[in-house]
Amino acid sequence: MEHPEIVFDSVSVDFGGRTALRDVSVSLDQRRIGVIGSNGSGKSTFARMLNGLVLPSSGAVRVHGLDPARQSKLLRRRVGFIFSNPDVQIVMPTVAEDVAFSLRGRGFTAAEAGARVSAVLDRFGLTTHSEAPAHSLSGGQKQLLALCSILVGEPGLLVADEPTALLDAVNSRRIADHLLDELPQQLVLVTHDLRMAARCDVVLRFDAGRLVESGAPGDVVGRYEREHA
Repeated sequence: MEHPEIVFDSVSVDFGGRTALRDVSVSLDQRRIGVIGSNGSGKSTFARMLNGLVLPSSGAVRVHGLDPARQSKLLRRRVGFIFSNPDVQIVMPTVAEDVAFSLRGRGFTAAEAGARVSAVLDRFGLTTHSEAPAHSLSGGQKQLLALCSILVGEPGLLVADEPTALLDAVNSRRIADHLLDELPQQLVLVTHDLRMAARCDVVLRFDAGRLVESGAPGDVVGRYEREHA
């Protein structure tokens, strides 16, 4: 990974007079980055800035050496984004077609694309479902499909915004293990699941649009739990 660093320099974001982020400065090169905070704290806005879905009103952002405001197309190839609801990410009829769709326009031959699709489906246990209608999968399988569709393009950074919010306990644990234990990519994990956050290398805590704390997961998560007990 050439520039495995995320840098926010005095970043603020305003939406029609409402400040979503206020003067956020942080530099991150850890592999697993947890992001916590109550609803409306700014954590999802922070996450969406990492692939240019939201741009700063002031300040500067660099993600792996790229400026989201000027290099959005290149950035979105290097940053994969997974939402809490995988249905919003399914765009093609079958499982294999949905994964292959992510490789369109990237210069792969049909054979190369097919090999990549087969490999990632096998990695996440979806090979037997490759020709199944994508929307017929279970919730957990759909989230695995979303992972496949992102990871087939080999991004350097994966951003997961509440990826287990709609899943049962078994599938939540399965997705968490894939994200936190098996991926070589840098991961930014936005979550209300404090057990997942505690497994990261560093945790950021947002409150009322401000980055109020960053540091060792045990310390940051512990204080957050005590304050919200």
